[in-house]
Amino acid sequence: MSADPAEPVYRNPVLDADWSDPDVIRVGDDFYLTASSFGRVPGLPLLHSRDLVNWTLVGHALQRLEPESEFAAPRHDCGVWAPSLRHHDGRFWIFWGDPDRGVFQVNAPEIRGPWTRPHLVKAGKGLIDPCPLWDDETGEAYLVHAWAKSRSGVKNRLTGHRMHPHGTELLDEGKVIVDGDRIPGWFTLEGPKLYRHDGWFWIFAPAGGVETGWQGAFRSRAFFGPYEEKVVLEQKDTDVNGPHQGGWVRTPSGEDWFLHFQQRGAYGRVVHLQPMRWGGGGGWPVIGDDGAPVAEHRRPDLPPQPPAAPATDDDFPGGRPGRQWQWTANPRDGWATHHSADGLRLTCVRTPDAHDLRALPNVLTQRLPGTPCTVEVDLRLDDGEPGARAGLAVLGDAYSWIGLQRGPDGTVRLVHRFAETVADQERDAAPPRPAPGGRARLRVDIDAGARCRFSYDTGDTGGTANTADTGDGAGQGGFRPSGQVFAATPWRWVGALLGLVALAPTGQGHAGTATFTQFRIRIQEKRADR
Repeated sequence: MSADPAEPVYRNPVLDADWSDPDVIRVGDDFYLTASSFGRVPGLPLLHSRDLVNWTLVGHALQRLEPESEFAAPRHDCGVWAPSLRHHDGRFWIFWGDPDRGVFQVNAPEIRGPWTRPHLVKAGKGLIDPCPLWDDETGEAYLVHAWAKSRSGVKNRLTGHRMHPHGTELLDEGKVIVDGDRIPGWFTLEGPKLYRHDGWFWIFAPAGGVETGWQGAFRSRAFFGPYEEKVVLEQKDTDVNGPHQGGWVRTPSGEDWFLHFQQRGAYGRVVHLQPMRWGGGGGWPVIGDDGAPVAEHRRPDLPPQPPAAPATDDDFPGGRPGRQWQWTANPRDGWATHHSADGLRLTCVRTPDAHDLRALPNVLTQRLPGTPCTVEVDLRLDDGEPGARAGLAVLGDAYSWIGLQRGPDGTVRLVHRFAETVADQERDAAPPRPAPGGRARLRVDIDAGARCRFSYDTGDTGGTANTADTGDGAGQGGFRPSGQVFAATPWRWVGALLGLVALAPTGQGHAGTATFTQFRIRIQEKRADR
């Protein structure tokens, strides 16, 4: 869903999917953005744009989560929280907080790498949302971070440090430089982004929680304070709830812009672009329409760019998934087989958790689009043992999936299963059906409320849907509807995910493989004028 460069305006969100906790910088004529990736691998996505509206995914800065043994199984709300992206001394730098281990840093000479292995800058529990600053005026370096109460017992405050200019160590024990408990009405202060502007130290930091909070700005003449504060972006009478946590960027022509997220339930945290200017009421930044988010606005004063968006479709050339895919934990050798043709060939991994996809590390995922869409993929279940299965899933605290499973007699059947949030194992969403040849085309239609309607085509419908076993109404072409409508749900900090999976119960020996081809996402309500 890219923006038409011929249109004089853009529409929000500019990234209509779960690119959580975005941070942005400009280097020359190029803009770069990173976002939280939590427990998924690879982590730290890297996006590129020339106009702040059209974005493409160009890679990841983190190939595996460390320590590797701690991320051998899914940890959906752990890992990489709220990274900060900076460019200093000819290198790209990313700092992030792992809430269980501390503040980490990686760096690279180019955005596409090679990136260094993670370096622990400050160890500790509950250290989150770090942001560095190299002060060109003094040559000194600083770092600010927030706190996660779930790990540290502390929240609603920002701690500042002096940092060595090489970015690998802190030079003091730290000092609380903003205490949200001392500001009437402020709570859950987090996500700080640190800047220098017009002789001031500036901290852009949200508060109030992701659902209903606001964006604050803090300023001081000295890094360690005291700071004064102002709310610079809030929902007001718009439908953009909790507009906050992002980054400020300036274009070559001197325009200022602010990118932030909006929490949208199962769709996760989608990214909005707001105009910004300095000088409102005593030199404070003014974001959006006098502090309210804009739904549309004049495009940035930047050269027109061709429409672009992070990739979703995939033919899996050579058996390799595209950049848009992430595993739910550190991958292991043998999960996917590289080969000379197209198609993703997944091993049916034996697991004691075959009854619950949420516990599996070998689910290949991508973000759920924030716009109504239809998701389709072809699946073939190859040679394998009874119990081997594979399919297309919509994953969250609750999940549903549709796919193929080999039975005790060796035949392959179409299965559709789901698990409620409170359930520790899945149930049938519809009766199993024959799948001649062990093949099926799988489909999920997802509407504006993230309500998912599953259907399938096993090639035996003759173009006429059979609805007697579901009562769901007529199918489309050769597709038969399956089961009841499923409402996608987020995980704790993560939007719902689309997933491809192959698995088998515990046992000995090779359990078989599954091949996925022609993965497609078709937007139902295309907004080419965004």
